Amino acid sequence: MRRREFLAGLGCAISSAQTPAARPNIIFILADDLGYGDLGCYGQKVIQTPNIDRLAAEGVRFTRVYAGDTVCAPSRCALMTGKHTGHCRIRGNKKDVHLEASDVTVASVLKKAGYRTGIFGKWGLGGAGSPGIPNLQGFDQWFGYIDQSHAHTYYPDHLWEDQREFYIPGNFSMKTVYSHDLLTPRAINFIEGSKKSPFFLYLAFTIPHANNELGNKMGNGMEVPDFGPYAGQSWPDQEKGFAAMITRMDKDIGKLMENLKNLGLDGNTLVIFSSDNGAHREGGHDPEFFHSHGPLRGIKRDLYEGGIRTPAIARWPGRIKAGQVSDQVWAFWDFLPTAAELAGAEAPKGIDGISMVNALLGKKQRNHEYLYWEFHERGFSQAVRMDNWKGVRLGARSKPVELFDLSRDIGEKNDVAGQNPDVAAKIARIMDSARSESKEFPVVERSV
Repeated sequence: MRRREFLAGLGCAISSAQTPAARPNIIFILADDLGYGDLGCYGQKVIQTPNIDRLAAEGVRFTRVYAGDTVCAPSRCALMTGKHTGHCRIRGNKKDVHLEASDVTVASVLKKAGYRTGIFGKWGLGGAGSPGIPNLQGFDQWFGYIDQSHAHTYYPDHLWEDQREFYIPGNFSMKTVYSHDLLTPRAINFIEGSKKSPFFLYLAFTIPHANNELGNKMGNGMEVPDFGPYAGQSWPDQEKGFAAMITRMDKDIGKLMENLKNLGLDGNTLVIFSSDNGAHREGGHDPEFFHSHGPLRGIKRDLYEGGIRTPAIARWPGRIKAGQVSDQVWAFWDFLPTAAELAGAEAPKGIDGISMVNALLGKKQRNHEYLYWEFHERGFSQAVRMDNWKGVRLGARSKPVELFDLSRDIGEKNDVAGQNPDVAAKIARIMDSARSESKEFPVVERSV
């Protein structure tokens, strides 16, 4: 009898040892128009971001991560679908282009794998009545702005809650309810309601995007209830507002992280923080004021590094070693296959991303042959990163490729195409072959 009990106990121990670790909860926090140099952990000296800096101290801070594009809609499309802007459906901020029922998002992959899925904030991949709305693209729960134009005001008279308009009576005639303040409490409620199953939370803040219309009228489109710790500074009001927006977002991230710990979910939750593109010059804000692009050239709407290289931080206690700095190159389209691998799910065929799980865990990582972007405002532009080479072409095939060696010239000051014609030619061939044709986003010669 004792022998049978011993063998039974041994069998249970072996079975337990072979049981895979619980699939992690996944939280992706996305800022809007936050520059590479706007965070303390990336060199910012003035704007206070202690909670985001703590994420970096407790996890890994990446220095070579790229957004999906240099404006919001195509960048978010790459994040959600795992395809770069040469292949994804939405390649610019056109209002009537949306995801279709045939598109596969990271939310639909994770939902199929048993995850509860929620988005709070800015969507931008399909308007009301289209197949691109969040609830038809894999999200169980959603609250926020339906498109980028809607998101230009922080005191809207309505937002969207699932497939219904959520009216905000306090904003009908006065500015009473600041939309940003509605997002984090709902994200926390979503987490609290997901304790019994793994969850995917996409928290897409609109901060520090400007209210462009207000900026054009009043000169200050950095719309925020108060200037917080910067009220006494002798700065222009738009710069006080810009800094206050970022610090306000940082405080909300602190609240979210505290909630994870209080619920006992902290140890099995991967949190990733990033921005959808580079620093902006909108609403009266001057990106030079806080040196928002850091050492990089360019800002939002540029395909130089300052428009597409973005802060990226990942934290996962017990799995990601604290205090790391990684120079691993990856881009937004890698998020879908990364999340799929963590969830034990299969990523869809035909995507451009590769899983970055090894990079997160500090292991040897397979690299991309190249990264590709295209941009369709002000004509047509393309960019390619290949190893440490960066090529930018401001126009269609008739235009020359500018070439930069990022290992020596992170600020892209010196065009070395003339000294490296073979490399420039190879990047030009990639630019020609890396994209599929798009009726909505055709190749148009750059006008300037």
